[in-house]
Amino acid sequence: MYNLSRRTEVIGPSKIEHSLKILEQNPEIISLGAGEPDFSAPPNVIKAAKKYLDRGLTHYAPLQGKIELREAIAKKMKKENKMNVNADDVIVTCGSKEALLLAFLVSIDAGDEVIIPNPTYLAYAPMVQMLDGISVPIQLREENNFELIVDDVKDFLTNKTKMLVICNPSNPTGAIYSKKTLEEIADFAIENNIMVLVDEAYEKLVYEGKHVSLASLNGLEDHVITTQTFSKTFAMTGFRVGYAVAPENVIKEMKEFKMTTTLAAPTVFQMAAVDALKNSGKYVKKMKKEYNRRRKMLTKRLNEIPKISCAKPKGAFYAFPNISELKMSSEKTADFLLKKAKVMTIPGNEFGNYGEGFIRLSYATEYKKIEKAMDRIEKVIK
Repeated sequence: MYNLSRRTEVIGPSKIEHSLKILEQNPEIISLGAGEPDFSAPPNVIKAAKKYLDRGLTHYAPLQGKIELREAIAKKMKKENKMNVNADDVIVTCGSKEALLLAFLVSIDAGDEVIIPNPTYLAYAPMVQMLDGISVPIQLREENNFELIVDDVKDFLTNKTKMLVICNPSNPTGAIYSKKTLEEIADFAIENNIMVLVDEAYEKLVYEGKHVSLASLNGLEDHVITTQTFSKTFAMTGFRVGYAVAPENVIKEMKEFKMTTTLAAPTVFQMAAVDALKNSGKYVKKMKKEYNRRRKMLTKRLNEIPKISCAKPKGAFYAFPNISELKMSSEKTADFLLKKAKVMTIPGNEFGNYGEGFIRLSYATEYKKIEKAMDRIEKVIK
């Protein structure tokens, strides 16, 4: 039999994918597992996409992305994220996941170490390992609001450390990094000459406090790659448009690698994304307001259930309750809730070994469905 590459051993079967298959076969199950908005894309974006299709924008876009979109992104990053960038510092990608992969491709060699705090988004470590890099996990603790403690990072620093990855706001915890913590990370990155990859997919979904982009801090221009996406903020997951912002020399190398990946994000959807940035503000505020309503209800209900506690998430659209008092593993708890309550959740260890003792619940689900799901969970736990 033909021997496949060692890389096939890096990524095991996805519990999330398995759960989605179960969901398809069992319509009575309420899913709190989804990692995408339950809203449609803004009406103006859909209208724009149709307009550009009618105009025949069905050919390849430039490798780095349509100039109209890159200029709109640069303008947005200057105004809203306080980053001193121009269109040459932006590359458009097929969702932010490609941006992450390109960032790793241009940053690490075999044997390089990448510090990845967890629980966090599940794609980072496998990407590093696929490139023969070494992922170094650091625990994010609930008592620290799942924020990274820089003194902890120093304990894992070696002469092979090349990069630090942070997710802000966080998937799965909903945590938001304070400016003070980001300033400490900035000092650490400059002092040790390492790159920081910052995933800001949920930057606009902030309910308490204020989101600060690490790259906006003084002296960080050459030490940060920021990735963002239209998927979460604008409910455009199916459009597959994301982007990275970094120093021009880094973007140049990412562009070269893009020739070997997707070549270009869909042209018509890149142009629709321009309209999203310019004309979707009210729609985004409407979505955010509804997410916030669900967030408050969900965390309140979770904290009323015996042996479950949940800190109120400040951003994204996930709750990450502590279920350790149930005396079941995260996987067993998720299986129990699926079988007995007919509610789908995601076990915390999907997001790294330090996610054990937690489960993730998404409130990107209709309010009434969340209420019904909580009724079911409360009943089976009691």
